[in-house]
Amino acid sequence: MKIVYDRINNIRGNLITVTATGASLGELARVILSDGQVIYASVLRIEGDQITLQTFKSSRGISTGDKVVFLKREMQATFGNALLGRRLNGSGIAVDGGPEIGGESINIGMPSLNPVRRVIPRELVRTNIPMIDFFNCLVKSQKIPIFSVPGEPYNQLLMRIANQTDADIVIIGGMGLTFKDYQAFIDNAEEAGSMNKTVMFIHRATDPVVECMLVPDMALACAEKFAINNQNVLVLLTDMTAFADAIKEISITMDQVPSNRGYPGSLYSDLAARYEKAVQIEGSGSITIIGVTTMPGDDVTHPVPDNTGYITEGQFYLRNQRIDPFGSLSRLKQLVIGKVTREDHGDLANAMIRLYAESKKAKERQGMGFRLSQWDDKLIIYAQLFEDRLTALEINLPLEEAIDAGWQILAECFQPQEVGIKQSILNKYWPSNV
Repeated sequence: MKIVYDRINNIRGNLITVTATGASLGELARVILSDGQVIYASVLRIEGDQITLQTFKSSRGISTGDKVVFLKREMQATFGNALLGRRLNGSGIAVDGGPEIGGESINIGMPSLNPVRRVIPRELVRTNIPMIDFFNCLVKSQKIPIFSVPGEPYNQLLMRIANQTDADIVIIGGMGLTFKDYQAFIDNAEEAGSMNKTVMFIHRATDPVVECMLVPDMALACAEKFAINNQNVLVLLTDMTAFADAIKEISITMDQVPSNRGYPGSLYSDLAARYEKAVQIEGSGSITIIGVTTMPGDDVTHPVPDNTGYITEGQFYLRNQRIDPFGSLSRLKQLVIGKVTREDHGDLANAMIRLYAESKKAKERQGMGFRLSQWDDKLIIYAQLFEDRLTALEINLPLEEAIDAGWQILAECFQPQEVGIKQSILNKYWPSNV
């Protein structure tokens, strides 16, 4: 039996306080306004019999005499194949003008899958982006962020990955998106012909802040069900800094004692609870997570990227519209390089990055007016070819073709004995047409 509480003690921002008993954290409630309108809310804090709830819409129009009914269940998402091709908001309501979505109701924000059911990832996720596939392989069930600054084309990078991935299903979780960015994701999926395998949970900058907090949970709850049903799912989240800022805003409203730069002390746990949903399930599907983390002022010590770095398995560092080979790292790449890829992959990638690092020093000497050696000249030419043929985001090459292009670049700039690769590999793969 549901009890109706007809007195709201306090209204502040999107938060309301009610005197009630028997409520639980995360429980969903219905706020019934005097005109019959219904607004949903969830329990954020319990202090004795004082229950603080956050409404999913603006609290404008709510009065202290309105009624609150606790529904004895958590926030739920609707799961089923009917989700494919649809766009929903952070509350799980369709916003694409289509019919109501039917399916199974599933709780969001549930614990991660039991580690006993997890297996060590050993499968490559192809993106056809050389700076990922070649130098920092993305591995199935990996959790990895894209560190960037506002203004970089990180959403365009996510769209390319979505278009070219071999995942069965792509789930996009957008937080704080402008209308332009939101429309760009729609246009991209339609033009690429991938809409029928794409689900979008979208929070726009003008939507209630609580929906921003719900987007990752909605996306990951559905992803987990798809994975259990033997589907390989790629989850793209942008922007996790907007998600953290939403948590910060709510915690300030609740008068919580802030930690670093105003963020709550629970920030690490809040981020980890989402990223740890990445999994490969034994005998079933997988969830791979790529989340954009924008860094205010390009500050990697900012609390959001700083905490993210401890949770995830590397990062792609997007700078000057390129994936920076020095700031980027995939900690799982050794599980696939040379094992599921060609034997020359690891040696070639290491040699090319080492030579590119040396070329940076040669460019510094050139900029300072020092006389350059013949080796410096070779390095500078090499750096230009490396950037033009491999690092630009618009380059689209399957891994094997990218590896061949790498050998071609080396052969155009150096002699075989100059690149520091073992002779057995050189004998087999050094180009003979240069």
